[in-house]
Amino acid sequence: MGVFKYSVLDFLLICAGLLFLLLDIALDIYAVVSFYQEKDYVSLGILLLLLVGSSFLVQAYSWLWYSYEDFERQTKVEKCLSLCQLKILHVFQLGIYFRHAGVVEMSVRSFLKKRNDPGSIAVYLSHDLSMLRLIETFSESAPQLVLMLTIIMRRGELDPVTVLKALGSASAIAFSVTMYHRSLRSFLPDKMKQEMISSVVYFLWNLFLISSRLTALALFASMLPCFIFTHFFCSWVVLFFFVWQSKTDFMNSPCGEWLYRATVGLIWYFDWFNVVEGRTRYRTMLYHGYMLVDISLLCSLWCWKMITEPPYFVISPLYAVITAVSVVVVYILGLISKIIYYQCYHPNLAKAELKDAFVGDEVDFHMCQPSDEDVTNRSGLSPPAPDIKHNKRMRKLAENFYS
Repeated sequence: MGVFKYSVLDFLLICAGLLFLLLDIALDIYAVVSFYQEKDYVSLGILLLLLVGSSFLVQAYSWLWYSYEDFERQTKVEKCLSLCQLKILHVFQLGIYFRHAGVVEMSVRSFLKKRNDPGSIAVYLSHDLSMLRLIETFSESAPQLVLMLTIIMRRGELDPVTVLKALGSASAIAFSVTMYHRSLRSFLPDKMKQEMISSVVYFLWNLFLISSRLTALALFASMLPCFIFTHFFCSWVVLFFFVWQSKTDFMNSPCGEWLYRATVGLIWYFDWFNVVEGRTRYRTMLYHGYMLVDISLLCSLWCWKMITEPPYFVISPLYAVITAVSVVVVYILGLISKIIYYQCYHPNLAKAELKDAFVGDEVDFHMCQPSDEDVTNRSGLSPPAPDIKHNKRMRKLAENFYS
């Protein structure tokens, strides 16, 4: 992996991520106000539950990760806060925004100075941020899109603009997952670096799978809104059981690990997420088989209800069948795209190879540094210790994904 290199693209993506975060907050406020003005208090309550629940979940992870590192803070933005102030910010759901500000600060510093040391810290911080954004995506954005699609279907507002908005939201979710994938790529040895086309295929596979899953859930919720909560709870219990059986080891405390397992169960409700090392082919096949059957059942039930008991707007039986089949076909296209990725672009490495590359590149970095004697002879000062920080959490996820 070598010394972390921070590119112009990484800098631009970090800045774009901050803009998207602010835009997401503005859109959430707009949605809350709209539901209140329309007196749709049920949708308003569900939306607020999603927003508050997701915020508490992300802040909990942020605080736990600070505590695991003895509240060590790497940026000037974070250092300006005392431990008490940092705790208060997390209580008031603002801790994650200081993480964003810290990442932007280190990104600007590494981009302007063109040095590797600040870049390593910037990448280290961005790794945690990408994981937090992934958690937020599946605890807030994904269920929120299901809610919006359900409302659209129940109101019969299937115009082209609405469809484009839904596709845009699904693309934003797939983009967040792709940014997580890009974070994992930094742990590969230099000779195994993936081209940008791999991220494109990764994005398409997730776009197809996530879009199909969310649409199927929205179709089911539009017909049987009360049963969608039962479906989620029963599915989550099953998925959580399999996560527990996987014996994950991600967090540094027992309570944190159980929180992580519960979160993975939530993510699995929408999309696959590697949680253990080693070959996961059979686990993945079992998961996608389960998802394909579930999506088919949800779409079939919706199609049957549309044909026998049309709701507020009437769809012909032919269109209902085409819609249901299309959702299933899109999921199959996602599986085909995933197979293409793993066959053509995914580097399969043994865990030992990742560790050897990781340690070996640290040695290379130290060897390329000037010796104490050389630096003392030139300046009379001892050289600063190299500041190489490696994110153990994301490294573990990289080992799970690439090994």
